[in-house]
Amino acid sequence: MARLTAETPYLHPDVELTETTLGRYVEIGRGSRVAHSSFGDYSYCDRYADVANATIGKFANIAAFTRIGATDHPLDTAACHHFLYRSADYWDDVENDTAFFEHRRSRRARVGHDTWIGNGAMIKPEVTLGDGAVVAAGAVVTKDVAPYTIVAGTPARVLRRRQPEAVADRLIALAWWDWDHATLRARLEDFRALSAEAFLEKYEG
Repeated sequence: MARLTAETPYLHPDVELTETTLGRYVEIGRGSRVAHSSFGDYSYCDRYADVANATIGKFANIAAFTRIGATDHPLDTAACHHFLYRSADYWDDVENDTAFFEHRRSRRARVGHDTWIGNGAMIKPEVTLGDGAVVAAGAVVTKDVAPYTIVAGTPARVLRRRQPEAVADRLIALAWWDWDHATLRARLEDFRALSAEAFLEKYEG
């Protein structure tokens, strides 16, 4: 029997989920923490990923020890410590700063379909990874990444295209990530054997 199912996400031990929605065939790795986020169908993260305030598309491949939507601290106030906004942890007569948390949650990171984020990479808040984008291990992504582009480094810079722009546009138009489970299975051998261009030639309508 297949390990992943449409009905129940596969959660490894010690996963922490907070106000998060998970799609079909989703897997969350051991010790990962996911808050105020959504994972599209078939997406997964490996061990000890930390995802906050993020919208993850379908078929996203997220390696171990990544951080997506890393939360930040205020820099324009006299202090940047979290006693400013987690104040109830320190005093009985004050509440936490709900406006700060609402603003933080509004600064969403967005990860497109069929993306790959390498081990230990960081995606900053309000950054968008286009469909098909690849982030190299250890990269720190501070700016949007165009579809089917590979970035690396700190801060991340374009390394090369994953697919030529014309092919990338055709793949996005094909939107194979929206195919149903049975169709994906029926075309599995072509996914494995054909180049992207040959696959497009066969399945473009």
